[in-house]
Amino acid sequence: MTASTGNVELFPSIAQVVRALGGLIIDGSLLKHCVASLFRVTVGFYLAIVTAVPLGIVLGRYPTLYRIFNPVIQFLRPISPLAWAPFALLWFGIGDLPAIFIIFLASFFPLLIAAIDASANINPMYFQVGANLQLSRWGSFTNVILPAILPNIMLALRMTLGVAWVVVVAAEMIGMKSGLGFLIVDGRDALRLDRVAAAMVVIGLIGLVLDRIMRQLGTMESLRWKSEQK
Repeated sequence: MTASTGNVELFPSIAQVVRALGGLIIDGSLLKHCVASLFRVTVGFYLAIVTAVPLGIVLGRYPTLYRIFNPVIQFLRPISPLAWAPFALLWFGIGDLPAIFIIFLASFFPLLIAAIDASANINPMYFQVGANLQLSRWGSFTNVILPAILPNIMLALRMTLGVAWVVVVAAEMIGMKSGLGFLIVDGRDALRLDRVAAAMVVIGLIGLVLDRIMRQLGTMESLRWKSEQK
């Protein structure tokens, strides 16, 4: 067997990938798998936002609480979210919940650390101005803390969404019956490497679109923040 023949067998040609992609589009399976993956990422990602960001703000503003919880955070943070997969399957069974849980873990700690750092490093002058304006706690949160941390949080959201998108594909390779990760495993088991490559192309394209969306949102927020500072 020549090297070129081996390459043809091991790596599908562009034409084969295009045909496989067309077949997945025509039979509707590609849309189904994309929707399943995006649903899991959306739910897990938003759950991480609504829990990690408020908790991070509190820990960043109260050093005593931070010193209490930081050892636990630093212990759990390095553990790969995929290491929780066996427990997720035991706790939640087969379905969307194990993948959502893994995506939540993958998103939670980066957002938590970003929120802690951002809130802990707010310029004290902002709070002095808020005190002069006699802002309430809620007013201080909405007019001082939130605008001050938002640029850093938007950057963290962009990076974390990329991580979540990577993790969902890996999570779907474990006990899932839908999603782009499952499509890769299914193609591998059927020796349809053209389908595997097609799924990889779609994963990359969706990841690119998600990154562009988050970057655009971050740019818009940054411009709004600068206009408010003037």
